[in-house]
Amino acid sequence: MSKKVLFVDRDGTIIVEPPDTYQVDSLEQFEFIPGAISGLKSLAGIGYDLVLATNQDGMGTPSYPEETFILVNGKMLKTLSGEGVEFNEMLIDRTMPEDNAPTRKPGIGMFGKYLTGDYDLASSYVVGDRITDIELAYNLGIKGILIGDKVLNKAKILQSGLSESCVLIAENWNELVEYLRREERMATVIRNTRETQITVNIDLDGKSESSINTGLKFFDHMLEQIVYHGGVSLQIDVKGDLKVDEHHTIEDVGIALGEAIYKALGSKRGIERYGFALPMDECCALVLIDLGGRIDFEWDVEFTREYVGDVPTEMFKHFFKSLCYSMYCNLHVSAKGENNHHLAEAIFKAFARSLKMAFRRDIFNNDLPSSKGIL
Repeated sequence: MSKKVLFVDRDGTIIVEPPDTYQVDSLEQFEFIPGAISGLKSLAGIGYDLVLATNQDGMGTPSYPEETFILVNGKMLKTLSGEGVEFNEMLIDRTMPEDNAPTRKPGIGMFGKYLTGDYDLASSYVVGDRITDIELAYNLGIKGILIGDKVLNKAKILQSGLSESCVLIAENWNELVEYLRREERMATVIRNTRETQITVNIDLDGKSESSINTGLKFFDHMLEQIVYHGGVSLQIDVKGDLKVDEHHTIEDVGIALGEAIYKALGSKRGIERYGFALPMDECCALVLIDLGGRIDFEWDVEFTREYVGDVPTEMFKHFFKSLCYSMYCNLHVSAKGENNHHLAEAIFKAFARSLKMAFRRDIFNNDLPSSKGIL
């Protein structure tokens, strides 16, 4: 699998850039941009190579001795290292603007190793505080993120004609991290068998439109509860052999949805892991979930009708069992009530709330929720 990379500017992005000289040449001037340390810590270890990419005008000349740069840069690197942030590489151009050197950003002369096909450039970014950083993203054929004043930077982007290359103008590092880490919580699963053709798209943080079409209206209604009460975005499209019966469609949706959730959870770093119960009218439903990676399924529910809507009630157990096994989780479901429609709906709502609680994540926490250190 190709690696992803974040090319991160230094002055004005990680550390404050003096507005008069645009050069941090003393420890007295050294100051981190608010949120930069926690932001980089949150992005470390989630699949990106971190690469520092910076222009340092005339470094090594009498006006900007290399020792001065090393002193300030070393302080920055030591501070970040103490928070678990290490750069895979530092790309530093020493030329002046008038030199028009191909190595000077937004030129791509320093970036040759990243253009050989070993990196997934479609999933990579340039992060910086200047239009030249977005120009660099354009020249590399990747996406750019601009950090700073939104109104001012939006005007600059529109004037530059680089709107397609700039996917985000972030006011601060928190907003930047939320955007980048949201992408890792999305997944697509395509499952094609002789009986069913299923596509599932899921966004655990609920930022896109939802649509569900399984061919079974009551099943669609139940799956919609996962959207509304789980806070996720979900697209499910199914072509199943309903002319035979409902079994393959419901079972295979459970398998595909479970695989999508498992895939979207990724490393599981920062998640809560556990979750939830709720009442609904005369029914009460208890759904206990552990996203710890081990499989165990328990079901304690009795329906008194053969069908609810167009769904056989015996298939609800089968759906959740299939879901459990493909999610690699512990899932214990118990419920009781008089109205079978309410009973099914209470279970799906409780599952959604349980799931929402369990996959809730602190984007600035990279810890695994396990005393073993592994899930």
